[in-house]
Amino acid sequence: MLKIGVILGSTREGRLSPQVGEWVKAVAEKRSDAEYEIIDIANFKLPLLGEPGGDTSGVAEWSQSVAACDGFIFIVGEYNHSITGALKNALDYLRVEWNNKAAGIVSYGSVGGARAAEHLRGILGELLVADVRVHPALSLFTDFENGTVFKPKDVQADSVNQMLDQLVPWATALKTIR
Repeated sequence: MLKIGVILGSTREGRLSPQVGEWVKAVAEKRSDAEYEIIDIANFKLPLLGEPGGDTSGVAEWSQSVAACDGFIFIVGEYNHSITGALKNALDYLRVEWNNKAAGIVSYGSVGGARAAEHLRGILGELLVADVRVHPALSLFTDFENGTVFKPKDVQADSVNQMLDQLVPWATALKTIR
C-alpha cells in the first residue's frame, strides 16, 4: 500500500498546520487507497543547513521519514508571500529521498496561501517531486474562526478528495521508477 506523508510545514508558536494536517489526514483516511502519516518537521532537530555547531541529531530520522514515503501532502501556511523558512530548510536537507515522488499541496493564508503554494511548486520541481494540479486553498477569513480555529467549509473536503484523486495515481506511477 502507498504511504503518503502529511508534512506540517510550520514550526512557529501558534501555528495552524497541526489543525489542518489532522483534518486532511481524517479526510484521506476515509479512503482505502493509501496510508497517511503526519510528519511534523517541528519534531526533528534540523538547524539551519550549513550553520556550524548545530545539533543535527534529527537529520537521519528526518531522512528515514521522508524516504519511507511514496508521496506527500504539504500543509503550507503563507508567511511573507512564501513558505516558512523551516520548511525550506527541511526540504534542503535532503535530495534523493524526495526524488521521483508525487505531492499535493494544501495551503492556507489571507489569499488561501496561493503564493506560498506557487513558491513550493518551484522547489518541488527541482527536487524531482511531481506536484498535482488540484490545490485546496484555505482562507484565514472563511475557513478559520477568528483566524485561529480551523473550521473548513464543506466544499474544502471535496477539494482534498479531488487532490487525492490525482496524488494517488501519480504516487503509484512514480513508485515504478524508484
